[in-house]
Amino acid sequence: MESPIVLGEKEWLACCGSVRFAQEMASIKPLSNYEEALDAARDIWFHKVDVNGWLEAFAAHPQIGESPSQTHKSPTSAQWSKGEQSTALATATDSTLQELYDWNVRYKQKFGFVFLIFASGRSTPEILAEMKKRYHNRPIVEFELAAQEQMKITELRLSKLFSVNTKTAHTADMVTKAGEDRVGVIGGHLAAANANANANEIQKPPQSSTRTRPPITTHVLDLARGTPAAGIEVRLEKWGPVESQPLFGGFDSVHWISEGSSVTDKDGRSGQLMKTVDALNPGVYRISFNTGMYNPEGFFPYVSIVFKVRESQKLEHFHVPLLLSPFSFSTYRGS
Repeated sequence: MESPIVLGEKEWLACCGSVRFAQEMASIKPLSNYEEALDAARDIWFHKVDVNGWLEAFAAHPQIGESPSQTHKSPTSAQWSKGEQSTALATATDSTLQELYDWNVRYKQKFGFVFLIFASGRSTPEILAEMKKRYHNRPIVEFELAAQEQMKITELRLSKLFSVNTKTAHTADMVTKAGEDRVGVIGGHLAAANANANANEIQKPPQSSTRTRPPITTHVLDLARGTPAAGIEVRLEKWGPVESQPLFGGFDSVHWISEGSSVTDKDGRSGQLMKTVDALNPGVYRISFNTGMYNPEGFFPYVSIVFKVRESQKLEHFHVPLLLSPFSFSTYRGS
């Protein structure tokens, strides 16, 4: 079984620059694995950290294209920021760096905080295009988008944090418990659920999920070209309040909670958008596609599909594809 990992505010601050976030994470019980930490982090970020905390976290990031400050309050965060921007810096030219600098200034003058984006693996032209598009957002909309991007960055850094600390914990286990079976950092949450069971009970071995893939999947087909659409960013979100559902004509974006995101591969299929679980939580889900980035000349800057999973359907699979052309799209529920 997994040994709980005890981390302090300093380590959590490297994942997210909000002091309130770091304090809340440090105050909860020791976490056994990445999945537990991710669930706690999402709850704290979206429900306990206030507006000032969000702004504090945004300010901890260097501007895209710039190196972190040498006096950054978290050297680990500064190091990770540099790595996350490596693709952007590697694909930049003198002219695109200057354009990026100019747009960084314009963006901050309008919104009051640095442009925040999950930059890992993105080129400078991609980031520039996204910044120009988001520049036209209303401040309240952009503030929420920045918070969602921060959560994506936090998720990546949590995986790095647990990868490092789990290796250290396992090394110690080899000395004191050489014969103890250990499970992986992410997959081990199935065994950790029994860690606090009565010592006199007979422990059943952890069972694997009966699913072979996440309960919600998608793919994108480019009908104009007759080919799969590769390189489209996809986001999956769930409506937060279980006692309500989004209303037609409503613009309350704060209740949409990110489940995960990915980019379509050469076959047009997205990567894993959520955890592989036997029972899907009932509720309203939204899957969004960054079609404007894929086809800047097309009619749709993005496409969002909202659908409802009922209690009686929680064991079913939901495949929600997008059939896209420059001036039309369609979808259906597949299998």
